[in-house]
Amino acid sequence: MNLRKVSSDLLNWQVTEAEDQMILRDFLRNKIGISRGMVKILKFDGGQILVNQEQVTVRKILTQGDQVKVIFPPEVRSPSLTPIEMPLEIVYEDDFILIINKPAKIAVIPSMSDQSPTIANGLIHYYDQHKLNYTVHIVTRLDRDTSGLMLVAKQDYCHSLFHQKPIERHYQALVQGSLAVDEGTINAAIGRKPGSIIERMVREDGKHAITHYQVIKNFKHSSLVNIQLETGRTHQIRVHFAHLGHPLIGDLLYGGPADQVFDRQALHCTYLAFTHPITSEALQFESTWPDDQLTKFEQQLS
Repeated sequence: MNLRKVSSDLLNWQVTEAEDQMILRDFLRNKIGISRGMVKILKFDGGQILVNQEQVTVRKILTQGDQVKVIFPPEVRSPSLTPIEMPLEIVYEDDFILIINKPAKIAVIPSMSDQSPTIANGLIHYYDQHKLNYTVHIVTRLDRDTSGLMLVAKQDYCHSLFHQKPIERHYQALVQGSLAVDEGTINAAIGRKPGSIIERMVREDGKHAITHYQVIKNFKHSSLVNIQLETGRTHQIRVHFAHLGHPLIGDLLYGGPADQVFDRQALHCTYLAFTHPITSEALQFESTWPDDQLTKFEQQLS
């Protein structure tokens, strides 16, 4: 695990000549990226906004050279989110983010229909053990039966900044059959399937969804495909390839064939790359299939 300490001094900002005479409220919103709702939290829920070490109102007029510091209040956790000890494969951590290599067969957050332990429960336990006063902010969520890299923000402010930054996500999937072309883009809107609260489908009135793919290797009855998401709709990869007539191996919900090695959809997040929202550092991470499932699948075909 790559653990790094990122200084809290990064939550200090100096007013430049271009920001001289700017109202603090506008500085917070335009320079720091703090939303109106977050400003209210800072004002009323135990946070602090300091200018030159003095607590001020957001109406203060700033002067070049002023030092602005934001102290965020303790995060409020959902009462239903209980800490549960579980192994978490954390591949990177600093004061603001975590990268987890998620296993299959475990949901990310609890749902009304399934109260079994989730990644979120494990994170809360991890935070408590390390005396970290955070709640769970999932940036790149994975389906229950999808494995691989997942990005988590430790605090609401950091989470909000990711809405303004692109995140490059690559997946590998095993799909049924051979695709007509080895490289392409699926541009098809996705919406909820009538009568189902879980299943999605391609539909004209759905949400814009784009998936890029490239075939890595063809097997006798299936193909290994590299996938890059341009959008992040629920079940996007699974729905798009089922729409093409090439559902994922093991994805019974969308018509994929059952398999001895993959008793879940054969989908793994292999790569994440983004600019750190606090440090501005370019970060990238890679992950291989768990338990060498790909090799076992190939051996099964030989």
